[in-house]
Amino acid sequence: MATEADYKLMGAWAVILDPDLNIDRRGAKRTVPMRVLCLGLPRTGTQSMQEAMALLGYTSPYHFSSMFANLRDAEMWQTVMRHKQQQRRSNAPKKDEGDSDSGFDYRAHFDQLLGHCQAISDVPGVVLWRELVAAYPDAKIVLVERDLDKWVRSMEVLLDASLNPIGQYLFRYLDPMFFGRIFKTSAMWTQLLFGTTNKARCKARLREVYARHYADIRAEVSSERLLDYKLGSGWGPLCEFLGKSTPDVEFPHRNEAKTLEAAAGRTTKMGLMNCLWNLSIGIGMFAVFAGVLYPRFKAA
Repeated sequence: MATEADYKLMGAWAVILDPDLNIDRRGAKRTVPMRVLCLGLPRTGTQSMQEAMALLGYTSPYHFSSMFANLRDAEMWQTVMRHKQQQRRSNAPKKDEGDSDSGFDYRAHFDQLLGHCQAISDVPGVVLWRELVAAYPDAKIVLVERDLDKWVRSMEVLLDASLNPIGQYLFRYLDPMFFGRIFKTSAMWTQLLFGTTNKARCKARLREVYARHYADIRAEVSSERLLDYKLGSGWGPLCEFLGKSTPDVEFPHRNEAKTLEAAAGRTTKMGLMNCLWNLSIGIGMFAVFAGVLYPRFKAA
């Protein structure tokens, strides 16, 4: 179980240390209204925004780290991203990416997966922003920006971690239930955002992707529904936009580089332990079968 010290070090990522809830949300219903969509790209203070939403009273703000609390969520994110990829490949005409007219009922899927949440931040949701905006027309949009050069450097570190070849070619297969689920989800949001999972190509497209993401949201979301928020602006503009009283605590500020580094280290360690355990089981089973079958084969 995660301790207070773990949360201080890792922030929301500390849920990695808690037992998997193992909840199948398919068939679930929305229990609280979706209120806020934080659509800034990863490494723009997404974890700080998740904490800010919680402090403002929004129920269960969702973040990529939330998947570690309930790993079965990963499969549902993969389902919706797979459909998005299929739509892109087919270029099928559709009225609205949030409507069932597109061949997939995004609203119903989001209500199952996120029905307990009143806010969302970070990937995978960010790469599905059009679908979320259409599915929840009453939700307000918070668009967080960061200095572009700092963001590029931060994303390069994230891509190095998420597209690590050891995870890609080894851990995902030897530990499919934990590392494999997380890696596949990461690979799918990367593909949707950058159009590739090749690390060098992703890095080359960072500035282009950043500019397009923010320009498209500003062009497609009405100004009265949208708050452009700069990191470091504190509670003022956010509370005014959301109609909330200012909390009597400082605005959360997580050093995402440090928390992600700690989380990546812990994830790798857990993945390695799971791989070794799975290998030992496989070797043990092989030894048992070999012990039973070899004498028979020799006798024959």
